[in-house]
Amino acid sequence: MSLTGGTGLNPTSRKKLGADNYIDFTSGAGNDWSQQYIPEVYEAEVERFGNRTIGGFLKMVGAEIPMASDQVVWSEQNRLHISYGTGTGETLTLSNAGEIGGLPNDHVLAVGQTIMLIKGDGTKSAKAYVSAVSANGATVGAYTLTQAALQALVGNSGVKLFVYGSEYKKGSVSSAVSVEPQFTQFSNKPIIIRDKYEVSGSDASQIGWVEVTTEGGDSGYLWYLKGEGETRLRFEDYLEMAVVEGEKKDTTITTGLPTSITGTEGLFSAVEDRGQVDSAFSGELSAFDDILKGLDKEGAIEENMLFLNRLTSLAFDDMLAGINGGNNGAGSAFGVFDNSEQMALNLGFSGFRRGSYDFYKTDWKYLNDASTRGQVVGYNADASAGVGINGILVPAGTSTVYDQSLGQNIRRPFLHVRYRASEADDRRMKTWLTGSVGGAATSDLDAMEVHFLSERCLCVQAANNFVLFT
Repeated sequence: MSLTGGTGLNPTSRKKLGADNYIDFTSGAGNDWSQQYIPEVYEAEVERFGNRTIGGFLKMVGAEIPMASDQVVWSEQNRLHISYGTGTGETLTLSNAGEIGGLPNDHVLAVGQTIMLIKGDGTKSAKAYVSAVSANGATVGAYTLTQAALQALVGNSGVKLFVYGSEYKKGSVSSAVSVEPQFTQFSNKPIIIRDKYEVSGSDASQIGWVEVTTEGGDSGYLWYLKGEGETRLRFEDYLEMAVVEGEKKDTTITTGLPTSITGTEGLFSAVEDRGQVDSAFSGELSAFDDILKGLDKEGAIEENMLFLNRLTSLAFDDMLAGINGGNNGAGSAFGVFDNSEQMALNLGFSGFRRGSYDFYKTDWKYLNDASTRGQVVGYNADASAGVGINGILVPAGTSTVYDQSLGQNIRRPFLHVRYRASEADDRRMKTWLTGSVGGAATSDLDAMEVHFLSERCLCVQAANNFVLFT
């Protein structure tokens, strides 16, 4: 870090001591080495940014699992029940003769099924009977409405339907269609992450007057210890940031990237593509209940974790404090604190229950730190503005998926890291020395090079249960 001037937000990029990263008493005006008075010097650096590391998120919500391939492939279950008009690209029409159009060619509606027809906006519905089917359509009749009245009720376009049973006459033969279960397959590939720190033999043997202290526990008066320690800490953060922010290269356009660079699907990218994105939460209970409705439509997983930036975390606190019925009229709610007035002003909620869901809330430093997501322009201005990432909801527990390599169902955390490893090489977190300094004797380079390498990717399973706050 720069010891004089600068914002102090960025790591020092120089490979040697320079005018901006050490103090030199040669500027005169009573501040030079020839003065007879010894200045009062604080040897230890002041930790003005606190703990500067931002990692730890994945350690809280996931696991790290080895693999020995260039790609990880998993399969996720599709929905159990039969419905149409709810998927992408499905637009069902209903004529005044009860004919439904727009069904896929491989639909499984059959004569005798009983279905629910729903208007596109969800305001009207009717129960009907399937009397005939065609390649991409069906003819239905409502139990209590004429064909024209059925169309008038649910509309003629954007209709939704689902099968809720069947009805057959005595002595009939079943016309049901055999439904072959399908699964949806996803994949991701690991990327190689590297970094390096280098110090010359002269600087490695030079004693400084600044006492080195880092978050990794490095201490002493050798400055290169600080450089190596901070490089290691920064690389460990990269291991998390790279799989959170990762993007797959779009192969349908010319991106300007080398052909060997393919990218990887990160957490934010996966949730934006396959999960739920909410930009409407503004601290109102009704807005949060809309999120619950979205969870109900998906897996309805009971326990969930909220990782939020400061503004959104406070919005949750204000929402929860505001709805407590034990308010004393002075703005402090006591009911959720066992009616303890001493605890009433401790409004930093860490867990709450709404409906059938439990939520555990915590701040995510990555979204607050000024050197990462916290410095995005307008990011902390308005939680409902849709600028940047304000937080994420992650389901707790594990999911059952089919592992292609093992050939069986396995249980994995919804969010977990896969890293390359085999009996020959473990690439979870590799570190090695080269050069001729610091115990290394690999070349005639009068320096020590500390290398860091990892090869990993993130698996976001059941992403439909994740919610990204923007």
